[in-house]
Amino acid sequence: MSGDPPTEDGPDDPFEGLEGIDDPFEGLEGIEGLEGLEGLGDLSDTGETDEPGGFGGLGGFGGLGDIPLIGDLMRTLQSAAPGANQAREVGRAIACGGVSEPNIDPSERITIEQLVRVAELRVADATGLQPAPGAALRVEVVNRSGWSDRTVGDYEHLFGALNKSITASLDPDRDDTPDDPMAAMLAGITKMIGPTMLALTTGAMVGRLAQHALGGYVLPVPRPAGKPMLIALPNVDEFSREWSLDADDVRLWVCVHEAVYCAVFGVDHVRGAVSDLLLRHASAFESNPRRIEELLGDFDPGDLGPEAFARLQSELGSPDALLGAVRSPAQEALLPRMTALVAAITGYVDFTMDRIGADLIGSYDRLSEALRRHRVEASASDRFVERLLGLELDQTQYERGAAFAAGVVERAGTDGLGRLFSHPENLPTPAEVDAAGLWLARIDLPR
Repeated sequence: MSGDPPTEDGPDDPFEGLEGIDDPFEGLEGIEGLEGLEGLGDLSDTGETDEPGGFGGLGGFGGLGDIPLIGDLMRTLQSAAPGANQAREVGRAIACGGVSEPNIDPSERITIEQLVRVAELRVADATGLQPAPGAALRVEVVNRSGWSDRTVGDYEHLFGALNKSITASLDPDRDDTPDDPMAAMLAGITKMIGPTMLALTTGAMVGRLAQHALGGYVLPVPRPAGKPMLIALPNVDEFSREWSLDADDVRLWVCVHEAVYCAVFGVDHVRGAVSDLLLRHASAFESNPRRIEELLGDFDPGDLGPEAFARLQSELGSPDALLGAVRSPAQEALLPRMTALVAAITGYVDFTMDRIGADLIGSYDRLSEALRRHRVEASASDRFVERLLGLELDQTQYERGAAFAAGVVERAGTDGLGRLFSHPENLPTPAEVDAAGLWLARIDLPR
């Protein structure tokens, strides 16, 4: 067991060099045609305004405060300590809503550790897999800011790859219009927004996830091998209260769920396959520097009226528009395999949870339905995280995985489903996830 994670920055920070950027809009004032936007560079006033969707200090861009991810980013941008890892600082601030959180009570940590022991034994017995190969399964019980801090570190390699791929081609090609004031303005916006927004958006994304994540596997993204499983206890207990569920039952469900994922990703070739696909996807983004220009269309920088700014907010009001990131052909080629593998894993996890939970947890049926609804009712910013990482986690994908698991069990029993992770060549293809019989026939072929 370990306590709340330390706040020291880890090594090899992928956002190194961005810490000193106190104002992401600094430098716009010198771009021709933006003389009336002086207020845009002042984010120090973060008070609400009387305007609908207003956000103090953003001048005509006040409506950006209504966009959850962007609003959170703006509110916390100036609070990050100079020289600190701003991705982590922003993540912590958003995770706890800017309010200091109490540490987890030691007695509560002991209670969760006891539940983890039960979960570990049940999962090993049901799956034949070891949640922590060669050692006892450890758990880190954290508050929301602790969850965010740990996750920024665990996802560091993915965020570093995103940073490199999206910022690699930010400079627009202006050879055809070298003296175009509009092109000059857009070039400045693109160059300014890209690196800063990406670095800080990663912290904001994790901070938003930390507000409702119950464990470390709110997303089916492998955590580094050997690290403790993660339980966000304030969220677990808050979920119990909101749904009027027995708190001990919910805690045990979350521990079993996390232990199943630890067991699956404890298989080296499974963790390696998923991690490789995620990293390849993160490394293959293309940046379209003209995306902002396309979105703005005939926007006139000399027209600073309310209607012009309302349109600008509408066109630039999403993180993906601000980043100008576009999915590349290489990513399109990866998606079928990635979504199929993730669907098979989530289907296996859900089937295993039903096997274990029905006998172990008295209120399992009601509790499981509530938790599965919690899983698919993601916010827009959660979906943005999923899309950046190349994950498709809507209800259709979960149902696809459930149908695969049910199809295998119907034909070959639970032992047949247990073969899913027994050999690297047993991982299913996209066609096999949609036709369990094909998968069973293939893995029975002589090798």
